[in-house]
Amino acid sequence: MNIVQIVKIIWALCAGLLIVLVLLHSPKGDGLGGIGGQAQLFTSAKSAEKTLNQITWTLSSLFIALTIVLSAGWLESTPSG
Repeated sequence: MNIVQIVKIIWALCAGLLIVLVLLHSPKGDGLGGIGGQAQLFTSAKSAEKTLNQITWTLSSLFIALTIVLSAGWLESTPSG
């Protein structure tokens, strides 16, 4: 395996994990629970959501960076001659 194949595998894993993480997110709207202030009762859910957001942003940044590297062809060696 060369470096390009390893980066492509990491890129595909990032894509799969991003799909799973986005599906794990709860909707941003509080619905009717936000009217009475009940949305603020569960602070542990908010910290879990914050951690999930940080992981999602980090993984999406890695995915975008790998996409740029792979599409630019920076890892492929060109034969001299």
